[in-house]
Amino acid sequence: MSQGESAVTEPQVSAADQPQAGPALEEAAARDADTDEILDTEGLGSGDEPGGAAPGLTDVADLELEGEIAADYIEGLLDVADLDGDIDMDVEGDRAVVSVVGATLDELVGSRGEVLEALQELTRLAVHRHTGVRTRIMIDVGGYRMRKRTELAETGRDAADEVKRTGMPKKLWAMNPFERKIVHDAVAAAGLRSESEGEEPDRRVVVLPGN
Repeated sequence: MSQGESAVTEPQVSAADQPQAGPALEEAAARDADTDEILDTEGLGSGDEPGGAAPGLTDVADLELEGEIAADYIEGLLDVADLDGDIDMDVEGDRAVVSVVGATLDELVGSRGEVLEALQELTRLAVHRHTGVRTRIMIDVGGYRMRKRTELAETGRDAADEVKRTGMPKKLWAMNPFERKIVHDAVAAAGLRSESEGEEPDRRVVVLPGN
Protein backbone atom coordinates (compact mmCIF):
# COMPACT_ATOMS: atom_id res chain seq x y z
CA MET A 1 0.00 0.00 0.00
CA SER A 2 1.41 3.35 -1.00
CA GLN A 3 1.50 6.17 1.50
CA GLY A 4 1.33 9.91 0.85
CA GLU A 5 4.11 12.28 1.72
CA SER A 6 2.42 13.36 4.96
CA ALA A 7 2.82 10.96 7.82
CA VAL A 8 -0.45 9.61 9.19
CA THR A 9 -0.76 8.47 12.77
CA GLU A 10 -2.19 4.99 12.74
CA PRO A 11 -5.60 4.95 14.45
CA GLN A 12 -5.55 2.91 17.63
CA VAL A 13 -7.88 -0.08 17.35
CA SER A 14 -9.48 -0.56 20.73
CA ALA A 15 -11.26 -3.73 21.78
CA ALA A 16 -14.60 -2.03 21.10
CA ASP A 17 -13.48 -1.22 17.55
CA GLN A 18 -12.32 -4.72 16.67
CA PRO A 19 -15.26 -6.34 14.84
CA GLN A 20 -15.24 -10.09 14.42
CA ALA A 21 -16.20 -11.33 10.98
CA GLY A 22 -19.76 -12.62 10.83
CA PRO A 23 -22.53 -12.06 13.42
CA ALA A 24 -20.81 -9.24 15.31
CA LEU A 25 -20.50 -7.10 12.20
CA GLU A 26 -24.03 -7.99 11.06
CA GLU A 27 -25.35 -6.82 14.43
CA ALA A 28 -23.43 -3.57 14.04
CA ALA A 29 -24.87 -3.11 10.56
CA ALA A 30 -28.43 -3.41 11.84
CA ARG A 31 -27.71 -1.04 14.73
CA ASP A 32 -26.19 1.58 12.45
CA ALA A 33 -28.65 1.42 9.54
CA ASP A 34 -30.17 4.83 10.25
CA THR A 35 -26.76 6.44 10.78
CA ASP A 36 -25.46 4.98 7.52
CA GLU A 37 -28.30 6.55 5.57
CA ILE A 38 -27.70 9.92 7.24
CA LEU A 39 -24.02 9.65 6.32
CA ASP A 40 -25.17 9.33 2.71
CA THR A 41 -24.07 5.92 1.54
CA GLU A 42 -24.05 6.92 -2.12
CA GLY A 43 -24.04 10.72 -2.13
CA LEU A 44 -27.77 11.35 -1.67
CA GLY A 45 -27.98 13.87 1.16
CA SER A 46 -30.10 12.81 4.13
CA GLY A 47 -31.56 9.72 2.47
CA ASP A 48 -31.52 7.77 -0.74
CA GLU A 49 -33.61 10.27 -2.72
CA PRO A 50 -31.80 12.75 -4.98
CA GLY A 51 -30.61 15.65 -2.89
CA GLY A 52 -27.67 17.63 -1.62
CA ALA A 53 -24.36 16.07 -0.78
CA ALA A 54 -23.57 15.20 2.79
CA PRO A 55 -21.14 17.43 4.64
CA GLY A 56 -17.56 16.29 4.50
CA LEU A 57 -14.15 16.82 2.98
CA THR A 58 -13.96 17.56 -0.75
CA ASP A 59 -10.32 18.62 -1.29
CA VAL A 60 -8.39 15.84 -3.01
CA ALA A 61 -5.56 15.99 -0.47
CA ASP A 62 -8.07 15.70 2.38
CA LEU A 63 -9.79 12.78 0.69
CA GLU A 64 -6.45 11.04 0.21
CA LEU A 65 -5.78 11.56 3.92
CA GLU A 66 -9.15 9.99 4.70
CA GLY A 67 -8.17 7.02 2.55
CA GLU A 68 -4.87 6.60 4.36
CA ILE A 69 -6.52 6.72 7.77
CA ALA A 70 -9.15 4.21 6.67
CA ALA A 71 -6.56 1.90 5.11
CA ASP A 72 -4.52 1.85 8.31
CA TYR A 73 -7.65 1.14 10.33
CA ILE A 74 -8.74 -1.73 8.07
CA GLU A 75 -5.22 -3.18 8.07
CA GLY A 76 -5.47 -3.33 11.85
CA LEU A 77 -8.79 -5.12 11.66
CA LEU A 78 -7.45 -7.64 9.15
CA ASP A 79 -4.53 -8.35 11.46
CA VAL A 80 -6.87 -8.86 14.42
CA ALA A 81 -9.11 -11.20 12.40
CA ASP A 82 -6.06 -12.99 10.91
CA LEU A 83 -7.28 -12.33 7.36
CA ASP A 84 -5.11 -11.65 4.32
CA GLY A 85 -5.81 -8.99 1.73
CA ASP A 86 -4.21 -6.09 -0.09
CA ILE A 87 -5.62 -2.59 0.26
CA ASP A 88 -6.09 -0.17 -2.63
CA MET A 89 -6.90 3.51 -2.16
CA ASP A 90 -8.47 5.86 -4.68
CA VAL A 91 -10.53 9.04 -4.95
CA GLU A 92 -13.72 8.93 -7.01
CA GLY A 93 -15.43 12.28 -7.40
CA ASP A 94 -15.92 13.73 -3.93
CA ARG A 95 -15.25 10.61 -1.91
CA ALA A 96 -12.34 8.41 -0.96
CA VAL A 97 -12.61 4.71 -1.82
CA VAL A 98 -10.71 1.96 -0.02
CA SER A 99 -10.87 -1.58 -1.41
CA VAL A 100 -9.68 -4.84 0.10
CA VAL A 101 -8.55 -7.05 -2.79
CA GLY A 102 -6.47 -10.10 -3.63
CA ALA A 103 -8.20 -12.57 -1.37
CA THR A 104 -11.52 -14.31 -0.80
CA LEU A 105 -12.99 -12.42 2.11
CA ASP A 106 -16.63 -13.51 2.20
CA GLU A 107 -16.57 -13.10 5.99
CA LEU A 108 -16.19 -9.34 5.49
CA VAL A 109 -19.14 -9.09 3.09
CA GLY A 110 -21.97 -11.17 4.54
CA SER A 111 -24.88 -12.82 2.78
CA ARG A 112 -26.34 -9.53 1.49
CA GLY A 113 -23.52 -7.14 2.24
CA GLU A 114 -24.55 -6.56 5.87
CA VAL A 115 -21.07 -7.18 7.21
CA LEU A 116 -19.51 -4.88 4.62
CA GLU A 117 -21.96 -2.10 5.55
CA ALA A 118 -20.98 -2.48 9.21
CA LEU A 119 -17.27 -2.45 8.32
CA GLN A 120 -17.82 0.74 6.33
CA GLU A 121 -19.66 2.38 9.22
CA LEU A 122 -16.96 1.46 11.73
CA THR A 123 -14.28 2.79 9.37
CA ARG A 124 -16.18 6.03 8.88
CA LEU A 125 -16.37 6.48 12.63
CA ALA A 126 -12.63 5.88 12.93
CA VAL A 127 -11.90 8.49 10.24
CA HIS A 128 -14.31 10.95 11.85
CA ARG A 129 -12.53 10.61 15.18
CA HIS A 130 -9.24 11.46 13.47
CA THR A 131 -10.41 14.36 11.28
CA GLY A 132 -13.36 15.71 13.22
CA VAL A 133 -15.35 15.85 9.95
CA ARG A 134 -18.05 13.53 8.68
CA THR A 135 -16.80 11.28 5.93
CA ARG A 136 -18.47 9.70 2.91
CA ILE A 137 -15.64 7.24 2.37
CA MET A 138 -16.69 4.02 0.67
CA ILE A 139 -15.28 0.62 1.58
CA ASP A 140 -15.37 -2.33 -0.81
CA VAL A 141 -14.24 -5.93 -0.36
CA GLY A 142 -13.40 -8.26 -3.23
CA GLY A 143 -15.22 -6.11 -5.79
CA TYR A 144 -18.60 -6.76 -4.13
CA ARG A 145 -19.94 -3.24 -4.65
CA MET A 146 -18.95 -3.19 -8.32
CA ARG A 147 -20.76 -6.47 -8.93
CA LYS A 148 -23.83 -5.27 -7.05
CA ARG A 149 -23.81 -1.98 -8.96
CA THR A 150 -23.96 -3.87 -12.27
CA GLU A 151 -26.73 -6.20 -11.08
CA LEU A 152 -28.84 -3.45 -9.53
CA ALA A 153 -28.48 -1.14 -12.52
CA GLU A 154 -29.92 -3.94 -14.64
CA THR A 155 -32.72 -4.37 -12.11
CA GLY A 156 -33.55 -0.67 -12.39
CA ARG A 157 -33.57 -0.77 -16.19
CA ASP A 158 -35.75 -3.88 -16.26
CA ALA A 159 -38.22 -2.34 -13.82
CA ALA A 160 -38.37 0.86 -15.87
CA ASP A 161 -39.05 -1.15 -19.04
CA GLU A 162 -41.88 -3.01 -17.31
CA VAL A 163 -43.46 0.19 -16.00
CA LYS A 164 -43.29 1.80 -19.45
CA ARG A 165 -44.97 -1.29 -20.91
CA THR A 166 -47.73 -1.66 -18.30
CA GLY A 167 -48.21 1.93 -17.13
CA MET A 168 -48.37 0.63 -13.55
CA PRO A 169 -46.01 1.41 -10.65
CA LYS A 170 -43.48 -1.31 -9.84
CA LYS A 171 -42.47 -1.95 -6.23
CA LEU A 172 -39.12 -3.68 -5.74
CA TRP A 173 -37.81 -5.70 -2.82
CA ALA A 174 -36.29 -4.19 0.31
CA MET A 175 -32.82 -2.72 -0.23
CA ASN A 176 -30.23 -0.80 1.72
CA PRO A 177 -29.38 2.84 0.81
CA PHE A 178 -26.42 1.82 -1.38
CA GLU A 179 -28.62 -0.52 -3.41
CA ARG A 180 -31.56 1.87 -3.69
CA LYS A 181 -29.39 4.71 -4.99
CA ILE A 182 -28.11 2.57 -7.86
CA VAL A 183 -31.67 1.61 -8.81
CA HIS A 184 -32.85 5.26 -8.60
CA ASP A 185 -30.03 6.30 -10.95
CA ALA A 186 -30.81 3.53 -13.45
CA VAL A 187 -34.52 4.41 -13.47
CA ALA A 188 -33.75 8.11 -13.97
CA ALA A 189 -31.41 7.25 -16.85
CA ALA A 190 -34.31 5.33 -18.42
CA GLY A 191 -36.46 8.47 -18.27
CA LEU A 192 -38.77 7.57 -15.36
CA ARG A 193 -39.12 8.65 -11.74
CA SER A 194 -38.74 6.53 -8.65
CA GLU A 195 -39.14 7.01 -4.93
CA SER A 196 -38.46 5.08 -1.76
CA GLU A 197 -41.13 4.05 0.70
CA GLY A 198 -41.22 2.20 4.00
CA GLU A 199 -38.91 2.09 6.98
CA GLU A 200 -35.58 0.34 7.39
CA PRO A 201 -34.88 -2.52 6.99
CA ASP A 202 -37.92 -2.87 4.70
CA ARG A 203 -37.46 0.37 2.75
CA ARG A 204 -37.77 -0.22 -1.00
CA VAL A 205 -37.82 1.52 -4.39
CA VAL A 206 -41.06 2.15 -6.24
CA VAL A 207 -40.72 2.89 -9.96
CA LEU A 208 -43.42 5.29 -11.17
CA PRO A 209 -44.95 5.61 -14.65
CA GLY A 210 -44.31 8.76 -16.65
CA ASN A 211 -46.85 11.58 -16.84
